[in-house]
Amino acid sequence: MKTFIPEMFVGSSPQLLAVLAGTINAVSDGMQYGWTAPTIPILQSENTPVPITHSEEVWLESFYMIGGFAGLPFTISLINIIGRKMTVWFSSIVGICGWICIAAGNNVYYLFVGRFLLGITADIAFTASPVYISEIAHQKIRGFLAGLIYLMLLVGIIIMYAIGPWIPIYGSAIVGISLLMVQIIIFPFMPESPYYLVYVNKIEEAEKALKRLRVEKDVSRELEEIKTAVERQKTENGRPQDLFTIKSNRKASFIMILLNFTQHFAGISVLIMNLHSILNEAGSNFVSPEVSAVLFPCLMLVTASIATLIIDDCGRKILLAISGLLTTISLLILAVYFHLKYLEVQTDQFNWVPLLAVMVYAPSVKFGLGIVPIVITAELFPAKVKGMGMALADSVYLSSSILSIYCYQWWNRQFGIHITFYLFTSICALCSLLISFYVPETKGRTLEEIQMILKNEATFNDKTQDTKL
Repeated sequence: MKTFIPEMFVGSSPQLLAVLAGTINAVSDGMQYGWTAPTIPILQSENTPVPITHSEEVWLESFYMIGGFAGLPFTISLINIIGRKMTVWFSSIVGICGWICIAAGNNVYYLFVGRFLLGITADIAFTASPVYISEIAHQKIRGFLAGLIYLMLLVGIIIMYAIGPWIPIYGSAIVGISLLMVQIIIFPFMPESPYYLVYVNKIEEAEKALKRLRVEKDVSRELEEIKTAVERQKTENGRPQDLFTIKSNRKASFIMILLNFTQHFAGISVLIMNLHSILNEAGSNFVSPEVSAVLFPCLMLVTASIATLIIDDCGRKILLAISGLLTTISLLILAVYFHLKYLEVQTDQFNWVPLLAVMVYAPSVKFGLGIVPIVITAELFPAKVKGMGMALADSVYLSSSILSIYCYQWWNRQFGIHITFYLFTSICALCSLLISFYVPETKGRTLEEIQMILKNEATFNDKTQDTKL
């Protein structure tokens, strides 16, 4: 009996296996990203295993982000010194150390160290893994494979939300350690990036890696294309300032900054970290906070899964456009509802509206704005500055997340929550418009072709794809 396999997956199983093995750490990171939501109430309870003060609670949330920033220099260095694959592998070792600190912690300082180390792990993993994926993947399936890392992250959040309230703190740590141990054992058997191997002049090993990743026996043509691309990119300087002084890198950097800024000022971090308080303030009591907390990332996971499956057929820009529009509408509905409450309009019979808006927001933002940035950012930078470009992307991601959360709290105090959501709505709408004009379509392009697009040196006959910036 015949089984239907989409054309994009034919011959792609070696790449899929390598990507799944290389993104197990994203599940662990998702667990840590959602760790404080179920854990802090436990730490605040009378039977807490580790007593904490309010200020220590704030630091528990902050140390994870601080660790992310601390990991940036390591990422920039390791990705080009020991390679993409070994950098991912090394991040898992650091992550295990972090989870051990959390599991064995009998005071809050162990938890601080654990969160800090896992922040470093997340930074290294979410910089090195997208580079590795973009360089091993064939262009017909690159978007799908690049999106898998966000799916794994969401799986981790769901796991933590599902088990965190019901098991001891060390129990979730054991789950995180187990996941990373699996990656440490199996990932060394995966091939290294052919681009990196050519970059360090290991041509024979690059050819072997390509043969493992592709079903075709003859990879000479693709190998020559990689060699040509790497040789050209080696002629370009790899200094940090070249991210902004070279025209194509400057365009790539601006696109990356725009996408990451939009993602967070469309409210994704604010909604994830303040979902309970937002629904409580709205007076929505249809679903308990515990159920909402699990349903929210589940909706994101389903939608992100669909997006990764269709991103290489539909393209990146159409997903961004649909996501930007629906996210803007969801935020606007929340803003109008909170405005009516501020005006003391009777809204009791409509208190299901904010819950519906939030549950529409979850799939809307993850359909494009929440998944395309990690896909397209890894495609934009040339090999010489890719590590620095991805580190910059991660720093913008972290800083935008922190800034959006701070703005949310400050705007709420100064102007009211309805003004906050009006501002998020306006920013999301404006940035989505900029994205539609400035971000190029990279669907079906080789990494070399994308560089030519950024340099305005490419001319393609395929009218279905936008190559203009």
